[in-house]
Amino acid sequence: MGMTLRHRIRQDQRMCPAHRNNDVARDPNGADDPASPVRRPTTARDGAGATPAHGTPPADGTASTAARVAALLSAFRPGDEALGVSELARRTGVPKSTTHRLTAHLADEGLLEPAGRGRLRLALKLFEIGQLAVAQRGLVDAARPYLADLREATRNTAHLAVLEGTEVVYLDILRGPDAPTLPSRVGGRFPAHATSVGKAILAFSAESVVDDVITAGLSRISPRTVTAPGLFRSQLATIARDSIAYDREESGVGVVCAGAPLLGSDGTAVGALSLSGWTNRMRLDRVAPAVRTAALTLSRLLP
Repeated sequence: MGMTLRHRIRQDQRMCPAHRNNDVARDPNGADDPASPVRRPTTARDGAGATPAHGTPPADGTASTAARVAALLSAFRPGDEALGVSELARRTGVPKSTTHRLTAHLADEGLLEPAGRGRLRLALKLFEIGQLAVAQRGLVDAARPYLADLREATRNTAHLAVLEGTEVVYLDILRGPDAPTLPSRVGGRFPAHATSVGKAILAFSAESVVDDVITAGLSRISPRTVTAPGLFRSQLATIARDSIAYDREESGVGVVCAGAPLLGSDGTAVGALSLSGWTNRMRLDRVAPAVRTAALTLSRLLP
């Protein structure tokens, strides 16, 4: 059926003067001119010492390649159906010729796949690998019946989330028929300080974890997001006392949430459950006991 994507890319590169001379200048007006004799000084974007978009300078050799591969895969964002090599290079800071080479390897390994017009998209194999995240898979399976019960009883959206750094990562979401359309998605992230699940986890986390979140900055996500460190710490103290956290339009206008922590045997949070609904339809005082009971029951099953 012809050449692989990798071989086609390599053939194109051999025909391209810019591939033979990587430090040829780009036109100052933005147009590429591979044939131009003008040379530009080497910069951090050209290779050694380059800083990927995620901000971690890669080491030399294997570590550098691994960092660039990670940057390329992480460059895809929610809503991106497919991206071209030029856009991937722009988002990551990886030189275009290197992006050609690495994406060809990733396509050969089944991690990327052609999407027409020279563009690439994430391949199903990445989803299969993600499903092997055993540490969280057990939590998802254990929590699913409780999420289903909460959705069934309230017709609102139930979430399961864990904390990673200063953000929560959603492991499972069961959307309710009466709930608003939310930006949350499975595998998606959101600033922890602006969510009920995030605050529920932080209230039962080490002080150093809370300090890291505050030091990173309590960014304003909506007009009602709590951004004052003192008030935020006060909220966490209340949550630790009551074992229930609230998001009163802090993550988005018109949306409220109630969240409760999932506690391990040492009393620290390993995740959280929540219910989300419309401000004018979901009574937090009515759904909070159900969320707290579900989280408490599930916590007793955790190691």
